[in-house]
Amino acid sequence: LNEITAMATIGLVTVLYNSDDVLPGFFESISRQDFSHYILYLVDNSACEQTDNCIADCATQFTVTSFRHIKSGGNVGVATGNNIGIKAALQDGCSHILILNNDIEFDQPYVFSRLLSIADEKNEPLIVPKIFYYDSRKLWMAGGYMDKWRALGVHYGYNKEDAEKYNQPKHITYAPTCFMLVKKEVFDRVGIMDDKYFAYYDDTDFVFRAIKAGFTMYYEPALNILHKVSSSSGGDSGFYIYYSARNKIYFIRKNLRGFYRYFSLCYMFISRLAFWLKYNKQGKKKLVQGIKDGFNLKVEK
Repeated sequence: LNEITAMATIGLVTVLYNSDDVLPGFFESISRQDFSHYILYLVDNSACEQTDNCIADCATQFTVTSFRHIKSGGNVGVATGNNIGIKAALQDGCSHILILNNDIEFDQPYVFSRLLSIADEKNEPLIVPKIFYYDSRKLWMAGGYMDKWRALGVHYGYNKEDAEKYNQPKHITYAPTCFMLVKKEVFDRVGIMDDKYFAYYDDTDFVFRAIKAGFTMYYEPALNILHKVSSSSGGDSGFYIYYSARNKIYFIRKNLRGFYRYFSLCYMFISRLAFWLKYNKQGKKKLVQGIKDGFNLKVEK
């Protein structure tokens, strides 16, 4: 490691919500790292004595350099939870923020050091690894791109077997913040997450703003992460139906202009109509409410 990388401090920011089952694997992955200049920020949206004990047990069993357990006071959402952690890390003088889910595991001991080397040597402000499903070992994300016609962040290689074509390092225009290293200067210029999203599309919005501001995002396929997808929120739950519809509309209204705006809104309604037909009564109600609220959310100018 060169001198600059050795001096860098990473703030690891993760939001807990009924996460006790996944924390041992998460802590163990961090404890394996050969880079120790980090602070782990556990922002807890479901704080309770059981989680306190779980964190204490994990910290005893797996050696982590430094961590802070921050209780948010309730379920303030993913966006606000990440912001609490990001602000704390920046106040503590962290030069880089690693936004990461806790339903992940990683075996390679050089993940943190390699991320910092790329950030330093290639001057990359945003970096993501290759991410696999934990159970099937199929690809979850091998980089991605922003499809403005559909207002959708698309994953390369989604649900596919790994292949040579996914092993090329490159610049990309979209990735979720499941595991993303962000230089401090990105937050300085584009701000933090938009609290209004609560959950879903908050990371899409952040990445969109960063790319629009001129920052590049680098995909490094040599680094591999395993993701236990949807361990804290269900696929077609009322929560997901509501927030995915509401936030998609809010994202479009906030970020897209001209033909992109009108086309993506039309696409949204047509695609959601297909979903509406298969939902039960409660699901239909959540979808309609989400669409209404998506138009009612105030967009800051």
